[in-house]
Amino acid sequence: MLWPIDLIVLTFVIFCAIAAITVRDLLGTAILFSAYSFLMCLLWAVMGAVDVAFTEASVGAGVSTVFLVAAVFRTSRRTKD
Repeated sequence: MLWPIDLIVLTFVIFCAIAAITVRDLLGTAILFSAYSFLMCLLWAVMGAVDVAFTEASVGAGVSTVFLVAAVFRTSRRTKD
């Protein structure tokens, strides 16, 4: 098993999740959600679930990011509060 790699990726996943919640910039949040999804893809691949990793990469890091960034550019980028 590759426990050190798992722990490093899991630490980055937790960091991205917390950062995505606390960031006030909507574009930054969309990018952090994309990074979170990509790191989850890596975690799935390391665990041996390649089909789930491929789905996470294509849908989570790919299509969702495009939709979130497009929605951010159609609204205001910063929150009012």
